[in-house]
Amino acid sequence: MHTIRIRGARTNNLKALDVDIPRGRLVVFVGMSGSGKSSLVFDTIAAEAGHQLNETFPPFTRNRLPKWTRPETEKIEGLSPVVVIDQRRLGGNARSTVGTITDAWTYLRLLFSRIGTPYVGESNRFSFNDPAGMCPACSGLGEIVVSAVDRFLDLDKSLAGGAILLPGFGNGGYWYSQYADIGSFAVDTPLRDWTERERQALLYGGEHAALLGTRPPKDYEGVVNRFERIYLHTSDDLSDRKREALARFTRSQTCSECHGERLNEAARTTTVLGRTIGELSRMEITELADLLEEVRGPAVAPVVSALGERLRAMITIGLGYLHLGRATTSLSGGESQRIKTVKHLGSSLVEMLYVFDEPTAGLHPHDIAAMTTLLRDLRDKGNTVLVVEHDPAVMAVADQIVEIGPGAGTAGGELVFQGTPEELRASGTATATALRERTPLNASPRTPTGAIKVDGAVRNNLKDLTVEIPTGVLTVLTGVAGSGKSSLAAELVDRHDAVVIDQRPVSTNRRSTPITYTGIAPAVRRLFAERSGMPAGLFSANSAGACPDCKGLGVIYTDLAFMDGHETVCETCHGRRFTEDVLRHRVDGLSIADIDDLTISDAIGRLPARRVREALRHLDEVGLGYLRLGQPLTTLSGGECQRVKIARELRETTEPALYVLDEPTTGLHLRDLAALLGILDRLVAQGHTAVVIEHNVDVIRHADWIIDLGPGPGRHGGRVLYEGPVAGLRGTRTAAAVHEA
Repeated sequence: MHTIRIRGARTNNLKALDVDIPRGRLVVFVGMSGSGKSSLVFDTIAAEAGHQLNETFPPFTRNRLPKWTRPETEKIEGLSPVVVIDQRRLGGNARSTVGTITDAWTYLRLLFSRIGTPYVGESNRFSFNDPAGMCPACSGLGEIVVSAVDRFLDLDKSLAGGAILLPGFGNGGYWYSQYADIGSFAVDTPLRDWTERERQALLYGGEHAALLGTRPPKDYEGVVNRFERIYLHTSDDLSDRKREALARFTRSQTCSECHGERLNEAARTTTVLGRTIGELSRMEITELADLLEEVRGPAVAPVVSALGERLRAMITIGLGYLHLGRATTSLSGGESQRIKTVKHLGSSLVEMLYVFDEPTAGLHPHDIAAMTTLLRDLRDKGNTVLVVEHDPAVMAVADQIVEIGPGAGTAGGELVFQGTPEELRASGTATATALRERTPLNASPRTPTGAIKVDGAVRNNLKDLTVEIPTGVLTVLTGVAGSGKSSLAAELVDRHDAVVIDQRPVSTNRRSTPITYTGIAPAVRRLFAERSGMPAGLFSANSAGACPDCKGLGVIYTDLAFMDGHETVCETCHGRRFTEDVLRHRVDGLSIADIDDLTISDAIGRLPARRVREALRHLDEVGLGYLRLGQPLTTLSGGECQRVKIARELRETTEPALYVLDEPTTGLHLRDLAALLGILDRLVAQGHTAVVIEHNVDVIRHADWIIDLGPGPGRHGGRVLYEGPVAGLRGTRTAAAVHEA
C-alpha cells in the first residue's frame, strides 16, 4: 500500500476526517494552534501504529511498553512501526548524560579499554554506572550531598526559643530533650552568647563535647551527626517531610575524591592521546570529533568510526557545542528532540514511520537547514516522515502539506488543504495568508525608563559579559542555538528579581484542568444552583450528585494484574459523571456535564457569570480560547503551558516587574503571533520590562532593543555582537535572517 488511509477520524476535535497520506514522503501538517494537527498525527496515526505494534507482544511484555490510547476512527490502513520524536525534555536521573543517551560514551569507554595507558581492563571499568568503574565516594554521581550546617541554627535564639531549625529538634520536638535536658547547655541563652566550643559541641559532639565543663551522656549525639544518620544515611523511601528537610538543610557539592569525573582513580587517570576520558567528556563535541581523527590502528578502527559517526551526526544537527558529560536534565526541549533524532540516524531499518513535533523549536533560522536536511535524509532511506510544524522553512521542503482547520477547537478538525508548498501559497487558507504577511521592522522603538545591569557574567560559555538591559521596553535576546542566550537570561534572573515564564509543565495531575486552574468551579456550581434552586454542592462530581457507580469519574477501571488495566466508560452515566436528576438542570441549554466540553471562548460567551468571564478572559487573550474547560493540563504542549503562565501573570500584574520569557512562540501558528506580540506590548504598556529569548523573526523585528550573542555556539559564542534597536542590526546571522524576512 502506497498511502496511509484514514477514514472517519474523530479523535478530540477531528470531525469524521478522511485523508490519504502518501508513504515514503516528507509530509508537513500545518494549521492554527488547536486546529487538530496533533490529534491527527500523534493521537490518531501514531497512537494506532503504536497500539498495533504493542499487540504483537505477549501481555507481560506489553505491560512494560509505552501505553497508547486507541483513536476513535472507522478505519486506518497502511501503517508502519512508529518512532515518535517529541519535545519532551529527556529528563532522566543524575546518571544520564549526553554521552550515555546517545551511546557515544559506550564507544568512548570501549576505545579506552583497548588502547588506554596504562591498561585498566574491560570497558565496564570506564563506566560510572558500574561498580567496577564508579568512584566509590560518590557512587558515580560526581557530586555528594552534604549538610548545610550554616542553615541549622539561628544564633539569635536560645535552645528554648527554637535555635535549632531542623524539624523535630526545636522546643517540643522529638529530639529537643537530648540537648536541652542534659545539663550541658544554657537553655535560655541565645547561641550567639555561647562560646565557640559550646556551639561546636552542640553541632558535632565527639571531642568537642568532651571538653565541656559538664560532659553530656556517653551516648550523646551532635545535631549534625543525628541529622545525617536520620536523613542521609538511610535507604528508606523518603517521606515528603524528609524531602523538604533535605532540600532546605543540605547542598550538593562536587565530589572531593573524583572532582566530578564520576570514575575511580584507575579509570580517571588512564589516557588516550595524552588525555583522560574525563577531559574528553568535557570537550565540545566538535572539538572531540576533530581530535579522534588522530587515533590510529586497525584494532580500534571500527570503534573510532562508530564514535565519529555518532559525533558527526550531533554536529550536523546543530549540537556540536554540547559535551558528552552534559547532564540530560539540563537540555532544553529542542535539544532533547534533536538528541532523540541522533539515535535514529544510524538505524538501517526502512519503511518506518517517523513522527516529529516541531523539530525547529529552539533553532536559530541559520540552523534550520541542518534540520530539514536530516528530515529529508530519513525520508530518502525509505521511511515516511510526518512533521507537525509552523516554520515556513520546513513547509518549503515538504513533498506534501496537509492543513487542518479552518480554526481552532470546535472551529477546526477538518481537512482544508492538501497539496504541494507552491499550491499552499496560492490558496486562501489561514496558513497561506500568514505566509504572505510579515511583521514590519520596528522603526520607532519605545524609550527606556532606565536600565538593569549584568556585569562580569561567566556562566557556561559567557566570556566576562557585561550588558545593560533597558527597562520599560521589550528586549529580545538573539543568537544561534548555544550562543549563550539562556545563560545570560539565567544570570539576569539570579541577580535581579524576575518573573520567569518558561515551558515547563503547568501541572503533573491529570485532574488539573482549566476549570481547576482558574478556580471557576465554585462560580459554575453557584450559577447552576441559582438557576435550579438546588444546593451548589450537588453540582460537584465529588458530592451526592455524582454517579453512584463510577463515583463521579465517568469511567470504571479494572485492574488485570500483569496485563494492561482496562478502563471503560461507565454504563450508568455514560461518562457524564452525574446522576440524571442533576443532569436535567440547565444553563443556556447546558447541563453541568456539558461544561467540560465547552471551549474557553465558548464559555466566556455562554456562562453568564462575571467571575467566570474574568477568570477565563486572559486565557482567551493569549490564544488558548480553543482549550476545553475539562482538558487535562498534562496534555498541553510546552508553548501552551507557557501561554497559560502568561495568562496567569496578566491576571496578577500590579507593581512594575521584570518578565523573562523563554521562546513564547513555541507551538504558535503564524497567525497567532499578532496576539502574542499584543500581550508583550500590553505588559510593557503597564510599566513592566519584558526580556524574551526568541528565534522567531517576527518577534525580533517587533523588539525595541536587541542583544545579539555569538558568533557561534559553545566556546565560539558567549560574546555580545550587537546591542541596540533592531533597525540597526547588521553583520550577524540574526541580522541576515531579520532583513531577509
